[in-house]
Amino acid sequence: MRRLAVDLVVIGAGESGLAAAAMARAAGREVLVMDAADDAEVVAIYAGPTVIVRTSTGMLHVRAQEIVVATGAAELQPACPGNGLGGLLTTGAAERLHAAGVDLGVAVAVGQPPRDVPCTPVAGRLVRIEGTDRVSAVVTADGEGPTVEVTTPCQTLIVGLGRAPRDLLARMSADLPVTIVGPAAERFPLPPPPTAGIVCPCVGVGVDDLEGVWQRGFQELELVKRASLAGTGTCQGSVCLPHVRAWVASRSGQVPEPFTARPASRQITLAEAAADVHLDVFKRTPLHDEHLALGGRLDRFGGWWRPWTYGDHVAEYWAVREAVSIGDVSTLGKLIVSGPDVVELLERLYPNHVADIRPGRSRYALLLNERGHVIDDGMICRESETRFVLTFTSGGAANAEMWLRDWIETWGLRVRLLDRTMALAAINVSGPLAAELLRRTGLVPTPRFLEHVHADIAGVNCHVMRLSFTGEASFELHHPIHRSVELWRALLEQGRDLGVRPHGLRALFGLRLEKGHVIVGMDSELDSTPHRLGMDWAVRMDKPDFLGRSALTRTALLPDQRRLVGLTMAGPAPTDGSPIWSAGAIVGHVTSSFDSPLLSRAVMLGWLKRAPFPDEVEIDGRAAVVSTTPFYDPEGRRARA
Repeated sequence: MRRLAVDLVVIGAGESGLAAAAMARAAGREVLVMDAADDAEVVAIYAGPTVIVRTSTGMLHVRAQEIVVATGAAELQPACPGNGLGGLLTTGAAERLHAAGVDLGVAVAVGQPPRDVPCTPVAGRLVRIEGTDRVSAVVTADGEGPTVEVTTPCQTLIVGLGRAPRDLLARMSADLPVTIVGPAAERFPLPPPPTAGIVCPCVGVGVDDLEGVWQRGFQELELVKRASLAGTGTCQGSVCLPHVRAWVASRSGQVPEPFTARPASRQITLAEAAADVHLDVFKRTPLHDEHLALGGRLDRFGGWWRPWTYGDHVAEYWAVREAVSIGDVSTLGKLIVSGPDVVELLERLYPNHVADIRPGRSRYALLLNERGHVIDDGMICRESETRFVLTFTSGGAANAEMWLRDWIETWGLRVRLLDRTMALAAINVSGPLAAELLRRTGLVPTPRFLEHVHADIAGVNCHVMRLSFTGEASFELHHPIHRSVELWRALLEQGRDLGVRPHGLRALFGLRLEKGHVIVGMDSELDSTPHRLGMDWAVRMDKPDFLGRSALTRTALLPDQRRLVGLTMAGPAPTDGSPIWSAGAIVGHVTSSFDSPLLSRAVMLGWLKRAPFPDEVEIDGRAAVVSTTPFYDPEGRRARA
């Protein structure tokens, strides 16, 4: 990677960019002109301002006093059924291919035809493009509404639908010293609003998706973007933004301003920009290749690549409920705290009692900040009088370590802390046959609920924690990462006749939802208190002090306008984030939803944000009932079996 510092950077070597550069040089300024055609492709603008440039020899960071964006205008892409077929060209692309001697075959042009390219112009608006893998015909119609459609066979379809500002870099540069010149700064007329087909090819968002989020109450451009994911792909709306703006304008009667683009706009990571190498910033567990070998479809969650499903999440669900299943939970935060003041530290940090936890026992606990808001949760496992093992959520592990270190130093306590998140893997064995599987692999006797022991499982030394996130008997096996593949394979082999199979996050999230278990960061909000989450049982106000106690005491006297509740309704389950309606108004939203195979209905957690809280609400136009949790096994007998 190379670095430069200049007075003025001009992005774009077209007519307007060169004119801006010449004017600046005439004024005595140091100017650097960057253009992709000259092997200087600008991919992002960051605060500083800093321009990130991709070249054939590596990445270039340019620090500038001022930036001029002269990126011109781009041809509009069609938004209609069939717009992903091969053989579809814009006029500019057709002109370049023809000039290069490429035979376009039987070509038809809709809109402005290309210059000097053999083709047949077709009048009317574009309705759809037909074909299987490649274009075979184009369907056009005159006027709007029900009109006569005309089908024209072709091998190549050339579309000249107009232009839109190539403003991606400009939309990254809010509040920065950036000037936009030339066509990039012009306001072009929007295309007609799309009525069918794919609008955002990066993410696959269609008109039906836009209509769906609009009907759920997301009726501003930024909300439409976030709810439908249109414009969140690698091009950050460069293709779909004109069509989405036109569609929103047709519904609202007002043309919305373009949304902000987020660097980097193309498939480039921060690691690439900084070091000129490709680095997957999402961590991988030691079982990553095992998941792929078993057909796992991996996704990013909590900073890790994790299996979402192995192809049949319902079968994975039933394996946990009826037999035994294993899941990779290596991503959990794992800290060891020890020392003469460790109990004092944990009593101050956690809102529940810690001193009365006996060695070999564990307790679930929330982690609060000074305002009494929930920032994480996990287990407190006591190993001796002065040594504890703490677990945290996958996404909260790094913050938890910093949080503990900060308070240890602030309070001047004699406590040592060791983060073993990356040194230890963990496998969760869950289901009514989990104990039998572990007995076969050497765990005799199995610990009782909320006990933890150290034992060899299939020859691998493990810290075995008996708990339950799924609602069934569950055992977390924490072990050295270099033995993880060995342990995983042994469990699958020894449990073959028990019906063992791995489960991914999709099944796990449904299992925990039936138990009403909250996922911090998914179901909670930044200012969620234990009371709002319905978790007063996890707080002991009889303690003289703990982080957040004074805030909880003060806010307990205030009217409560927000509550996380359980909800049930006839399936299918609504999308996470769906608005909750009551008396014609939006009163909350769904945080998590699942079609329960066992309960034969959709179960959900959701926020109600308007008191008095109703007993019945409407979601997706259907009736839903506010219900107590857990939805499944409320007495908790299955987890303790």
